[in-house]
Amino acid sequence: MVSEDTAAVMVGVRPVDEVFAAPGAVSEPCGGFERGLLGAYRWAVGAQVGAPVTANAAVGAYGPCRAQLLAECQAAAVRIRQTADQAGERNWALGVFMALAWLCGHHDDRS
Repeated sequence: MVSEDTAAVMVGVRPVDEVFAAPGAVSEPCGGFERGLLGAYRWAVGAQVGAPVTANAAVGAYGPCRAQLLAECQAAAVRIRQTADQAGERNWALGVFMALAWLCGHHDDRS
């Protein structure tokens, strides 16, 4: 449960309570895509220190700032292109990208 103190906190363009709920919406069993989603969500809420692609630590007060979310999203896009011939790695990077793009407001589908 999110306290009143964190109710106004945003992760990218999403309220923190939406982001905390996101991992629960990831389907089982976890394949590469789902592991990418979970890694991005965990980093975004501070449950994981290193960013999923770059391993950079979050620099914002409550997790990564929007600029850092955008940069990590771009890094995931690069990883997708670099791993086009490696399905497992590409699916993981696509999961990371989709989660971060949702957090940044590029689309409304939480995936």
